[in-house]
This record gives sequence, structure tokens and C-alpha cells, in this order.
Amino acid sequence: MIINEPLLDQFYHNLDERSQNALDHTIDEMVRVKEQGGKIVVVTGSGPNLHEGVTTLIAELIRLEMVDGVTTSSAVIAHELAGTLDRVRMCDAAPLGFDKQKMPRGNLFEFTVMTPDLLEQLREEMILDENLLEKGRTAEGHFVIKAAGNMAYPMGLRTEMIAQDILHAARQFGLTFEEAAGAGCDERTMLGASSKRGIPILVTLPQIVGGGHVGLAIGDSIPISRRSSLIAQMMSSADMIIESAVALTQEIHDGPFETYTGHGIWSWWQGFPTYRLEEKTLVRIDLDENLRKAQDLQRDSAMIQEAITRGLPKTKISKIPFRMEMSAFSRLEKSIPIIGDIGEVWPLIACRTAKKLGHALSFMSYKQETDEGKKMREWIVDQIKPFDKKKMLSRLDTFTPRIK
Repeated sequence: MIINEPLLDQFYHNLDERSQNALDHTIDEMVRVKEQGGKIVVVTGSGPNLHEGVTTLIAELIRLEMVDGVTTSSAVIAHELAGTLDRVRMCDAAPLGFDKQKMPRGNLFEFTVMTPDLLEQLREEMILDENLLEKGRTAEGHFVIKAAGNMAYPMGLRTEMIAQDILHAARQFGLTFEEAAGAGCDERTMLGASSKRGIPILVTLPQIVGGGHVGLAIGDSIPISRRSSLIAQMMSSADMIIESAVALTQEIHDGPFETYTGHGIWSWWQGFPTYRLEEKTLVRIDLDENLRKAQDLQRDSAMIQEAITRGLPKTKISKIPFRMEMSAFSRLEKSIPIIGDIGEVWPLIACRTAKKLGHALSFMSYKQETDEGKKMREWIVDQIKPFDKKKMLSRLDTFTPRIK
């Protein structure tokens, strides 16, 4: 694959000096961890990670054994089930006869632009409104590339409905929803790549809400306590954790079984397995400058830890807007804040780390506003296929149902 090195250099120079140094340090740490046989876990958020091609890039890093586990949101799971990104036609809902009170703001209705083969696949799974589809082919509207399987007919509805089939399979074989779904997903999605390599991908508890019926099915597939334990096992196994455009990470990386921040003390007290973030490298890619300010306050004066020790609100003592994820991050000795756009930072991380490790990337993401980013999004729409139920069932037929 030909990589646009001058564009990557431009991305690098768009960062301020401290973020450039943080990026360089992150790459060095990733190389060190992988050369020593360690593990890297990525904690991803929703929208931007999909639109900037980051989830597809992470799938490539999973394939290359550069990433060893992923947490994400139910929304990302839903979109990957539908092929990550798709092209839709947005139309005025009024001529289609829909009740305005049931339509999204703007009174719009969307139709998925689909190949004949994919449409036939859906006809085998569900009853389609052929009259509505015909109206969609002739209705006036404009085309948009957006997160797949969302609000467009029929792929959005199909994603909601197929969630129940995946949930049934997950329960039958003793799997998480994510494991069952991955068996039928394109291997260029995080779900499909994780399934092929046999590494964990899990939706976190704060991120279950947001994926419609997919989120509900994910929540119903295994108990909350089991999900928390599996995420703790993933975090415990990681030497390095990279957070990408995600909120509420304190509830992810230092949940009920982590002892360095103190939240897991009673789990330890009662004899449950616990782990510590101490000595783990925690990288966060974020646009919020306050993340770095909070870290500076902690390193310069131990202010954040002092607030916790004295039982004071961290926002008042720091004089900055304080998000929950800043608490543990700012107090960890090996945390690395990269203040920048994930559409620029991730291509740099992936390309430069892969090069140092001797890997050749077969996919590269770029910031979506660039010409390369636009081509990348078109490629995802055209190439990455939606979830295949027959493929899932065929693969699960070879699985041994789990006891635990």
C-alpha cells in the first residue's frame, strides 16, 4: 500500500511541540511493549472513530498483532454489523406518507444505497416493504456517507432485528454478543479481526447505551458483573492502554476491580481477583487541553491527589472543568496525553509504529476532510461488507460451548 508520507508529516506538524513529543514517546512505548511480547489494549469511543477510519485502522493493527484487545461502544458494534460506513439517500418524509411526529428533526427519511446481492441477502432474512424501496429509488434527495446501519431503510432496521439472532446464538454457545457477532463480521472490522485472531473485544458498561436494540442485546448477553470482570481481565493483561475519543474512561480502566485508584479495595478485601494500573502506560488522544492541564497540576504540585486526599471537589481546587476521566489519568505516573485530532494522530501512530516493527500496513486511515480521507471513506463503503448470518452460524457450529 502506498502511504502519503508528506500528508502524515503535515499531520505531525499540526500538533504542538508537547503533543509531538507525546506522540513520539507513545510510538517508542508501543514498539518496546511489542518487542518484549507485551499487550496493547485500545479503548475506543463512537462517532469520530468510525468516520475518521480509526476503527478500520485498529482492525488492521489487530491483524498485524499490534493490538491485543479492544473495548468500544454498542454504537460502534451496531455500525460494524452494518459494514462500518454506508451511503444513504436522505429524502423528504412527507411525500412518502410518514407521520412527521415519528420522523427525526428535519422530517427526513433515509434509504440505504445497496448492491442487488446485498438486497437479496436481506430478502432472505426479513420481509421488505418493496413499495417503499421503489419510492426510495425515485424520490428526490441527496446522498451522504454516514455510520452504517443507523437510521436508513432497510439496513438500519435489519441491524436492529439481527441483534436478536446474534443474542440467541451468544446464549446458545455461552459467548458474549461481541464474540458471536464477530464470527459473522467482515475481517476488516474490529469485530471480525478480533474474532479471527481470537482476542477480546467488549462493550464497556458506560457505553452499552446508544446502540439501539444492539445495545440492549449486548447488555442481555451476559451479566453486568461478568462483563465487568472480563473487562478487568483485559485491562490487567495490558502493558499499555490507548484511549481514543472516548468519555467516562474512569469507569472503564479503573472500575470495581482496580486497586491503584482505590476503587477496587473492597473487591480485594472480599477476595475477588483485582489488578493495578500502576506501571501501565495510559495514552489518551483527546482534543481537550484541560486533560494536559490536569496532569500538569498533578505533576507540578500534586494538586489532584491533594484534592482527593482532602475530600475536596477536584474542579474547585484545580480551577478547570474536570471530566471524570482526568482523575486517574492525571495521577498515573506513566500517562501520556496527546492533544490532537484522532484523524491525524492515529495514522501517525499506526504508520510509524508498524514501520519500526517491520510490518506492512494494508489499510491506512486519514483525516476525513483530506482527499485521501474522502477516498478512504468511499473505500470503506464499497469494500467492507455487513454482518453475514450464515457465516456466523457456520463458524459457531465448530465452537465448543463454554461452561464458565
